[in-house]
Amino acid sequence: MLNVRNLSISYGSKTAVDRVSFELGQGEVIGLLGANGAGKSSAIAGILGIQKSTFEELTLLGRSPIAHRREVFQQVGVQFQETNFPDRLTVQEACLQWASLYRETADVNELLHYFGLAGHENQAVNSLSGGERQRLAVLLALIHNPKLVFLDELTTGLDTKARRLLWRRLLTMKKAGLSIVLTSHYMDEVEVLCDRVLILKHGQTVFQGTVSDAIGTSSKPTLEDAYLEYSGEREEDWDEIANHVS
Repeated sequence: MLNVRNLSISYGSKTAVDRVSFELGQGEVIGLLGANGAGKSSAIAGILGIQKSTFEELTLLGRSPIAHRREVFQQVGVQFQETNFPDRLTVQEACLQWASLYRETADVNELLHYFGLAGHENQAVNSLSGGERQRLAVLLALIHNPKLVFLDELTTGLDTKARRLLWRRLLTMKKAGLSIVLTSHYMDEVEVLCDRVLILKHGQTVFQGTVSDAIGTSSKPTLEDAYLEYSGEREEDWDEIANHVS
């Protein structure tokens, strides 16, 4: 479903992503983890072909996202961390616009109901709460029944009930064969959804494997502790606290 080999991205003299490699099979979920600025969003942008990059191999569903862009994105969905909607665009209009981009779509009314947006069809997107806009962004990424979807900070702004409902929806779709690349700062979410994790630090891969492997190789009791060790965030937190104290 996805093959990335030695992907690198630079901004001037700064290397944001340094030779990142991973594969993803059908019905698998990989968590792309790291501190803010570690290179997660840049890596996704490079994989999607919207950011200039270098690589040895880069294929989505067996095709290049650059050379075969139209065909690839009929079967690939994307939910960005921030989605900007035109002023006064309603929820219904947003769904119609996104649906018009694809040859086939899911049942939009069913999706609206499932994501708790039924009854909001005529409401302007700008007037939705932050959590409602986030749910709409995920809905739009799934509107065409993609085979592969990229979810960037999936449940930011959602309450506990909404997060769990969304997890169940994605797990059901995963069982049906959906492959997912997920970025998240919520380790409980990662443990529920992800088969494997890839942890970035300063653009480089510092760990890749299963959640249990991450915990075992770090000698930490929880995924959160293991993640903090691998990503270096624990060291940065203590340095910041020490600077404040001094």
